[in-house]
Amino acid sequence: MSVSQISLPKGVAPHAEKLFDAITQADTAEALNRAGGKAEGFVLGLESTKAIKSQVAESLYVAYDDAASQRASELA
Repeated sequence: MSVSQISLPKGVAPHAEKLFDAITQADTAEALNRAGGKAEGFVLGLESTKAIKSQVAESLYVAYDDAASQRASELA
């Protein structure tokens, strides 16, 4: 699943895409870990401030986690 398939508020979508790209384009395991942590913190912040619904947050978590898992296997 891509972040572009998730219905996000207008101002949030570009940041979500940028974080997704950072995960999918990480060139080392360290960069991947850092990008994944940023993405997780981003979603947590949105969820905590009620900027997005919990279902949307869960979709973002899954999209970021799936992308990170795929990228980790590519880097291995």
